[in-house]
Amino acid sequence: MTKVEKTLTLPFTITEHGTIRIGDSRVSLDSVIYLYKQGESVEGIFDSFPSLRLPDIYLAIAYYLTHREEVEEYLRQQEAEAEALRTQMESDPEYRKWRSEFRERLLARWAARQETLSPTSKE
Repeated sequence: MTKVEKTLTLPFTITEHGTIRIGDSRVSLDSVIYLYKQGESVEGIFDSFPSLRLPDIYLAIAYYLTHREEVEEYLRQQEAEAEALRTQMESDPEYRKWRSEFRERLLARWAARQETLSPTSKE
């Protein structure tokens, strides 16, 4: 009789901040599950994240499907932490100053580029 392995090793790494990464990559479980929930195929996810191995993507989705409640709670927690960090950053006066200056530089570059691209009319 053929012996069937009953357990699989998950390709997850948990960072010091609690983020679940897939394999040795920087791709988070959140990213893969988000694409999967949007209807993306495993092959499409693989195309989006070429640093992942195809079997690891299948295992991540299988884990999600068999532990949906726990993964959804993890995703909600990650979203809440991201929102709290975003709120903290956006309320920091130094960040607001930097963002404003960056926006001004970006708009100035865009305007300069538009000037060089637009045909000049000679009268």
